[in-house]
Amino acid sequence: MQQKEKIGRRIARAGICSRRAAERLVTDGRVKINGKIVKNPAERVTAEDKIIVNGKILPQKEPARLWRYYKPVGLITSNSDEKGRATIFDTFPEDLPRTMTVGRLDMNTEGLLLLTNDGDLARYMELPKTAWARRYRVRVYGYVNEKDLKALKKGIEIDGIKYKNIKAEIDKSALIESKENSKNIWLNITLIEGKNREIRRVMEHLGLKVNRLIRISYGPFQLGNMKKGDIIEVSKKSLKSSISKEMAEKLL
Repeated sequence: MQQKEKIGRRIARAGICSRRAAERLVTDGRVKINGKIVKNPAERVTAEDKIIVNGKILPQKEPARLWRYYKPVGLITSNSDEKGRATIFDTFPEDLPRTMTVGRLDMNTEGLLLLTNDGDLARYMELPKTAWARRYRVRVYGYVNEKDLKALKKGIEIDGIKYKNIKAEIDKSALIESKENSKNIWLNITLIEGKNREIRRVMEHLGLKVNRLIRISYGPFQLGNMKKGDIIEVSKKSLKSSISKEMAEKLL
């Protein structure tokens, strides 16, 4: 019997877009299966079905691929921006396959951003149950109370938003003092959850201003000695060893 999968997942596996975006394409009536428009994202298809998306034949499924990208400051993590600001996708080389990001980094944050051609892989890596740590180097301005930093391990609530366990420590070897005797201090911060602008909001709550924020790792993947703008593909062997056996069998 031919193995079936939901149409949204099939589109995402072809690298067209994320699974959620694929489901919206279906409900908007922009997908045909064997010549018939379908609007149910739960519709299931086989490898033999002819699928057309936005008037174009859906390409065959490709094995999941992953890239490490050093995102510079000043770029938006989006396919387009209503304000006309530059996006990361504007800077990618033409020979890079269509990709989507695993999570996001805001415009003023730099460092490791993972890219993939597979919507299911992106979703897997983003899910809270995957529990991958995100590590950052954070430069803050102001007086740092180490007791306040240690208390973050218990989580904190700010303006009704609850942030889970945060590990924050001073990198004392990187303390910088300006001529005016004002202090910029580097912190090492590890998150599991990674809510929108979490580090900036938590630091502001502690009376600290973030003036540089660099993500240095996402789960088992490291920024290492990459330079800004670098894009390096993760080997299939490394990717396979980093995800669950079940996911590897589905995607690779």
